[in-house]
Amino acid sequence: MDVNGGYTRVGVVTYSSAVAQSFNLNQYSSTDSLQRAISSLAFQGGSTITSAALLYVIGKILVRDAGDRSSVPNVVVVLTDGRSNNPSATAVSIAVLSEGLKTRAGKPIGFFWGGEF
Repeated sequence: MDVNGGYTRVGVVTYSSAVAQSFNLNQYSSTDSLQRAISSLAFQGGSTITSAALLYVIGKILVRDAGDRSSVPNVVVVLTDGRSNNPSATAVSIAVLSEGLKTRAGKPIGFFWGGEF
């Protein structure tokens, strides 16, 4: 990832029973500062509301004000400690997010399902 050169941007959202934006796509411009920010994240106990986290990414992270660039395809990675507490809502959120990612910058991209969210 070329964070230092400005080509790669990383944003992080944490979630459990609630969704919290840890940092925007344009908040860190060096690999060192990004790694420190990621290392400072703490595990949150509670439910696994993956559907709400994905919708939050769509509405709050993948937007220009948060550092999104419409001409650059996005990649969303979900790391979870368990299954979603509402698999059907998560499936809908994944479909909405997937469709949005496929249409970004007119370039279709792959969507990979890593199992049960």
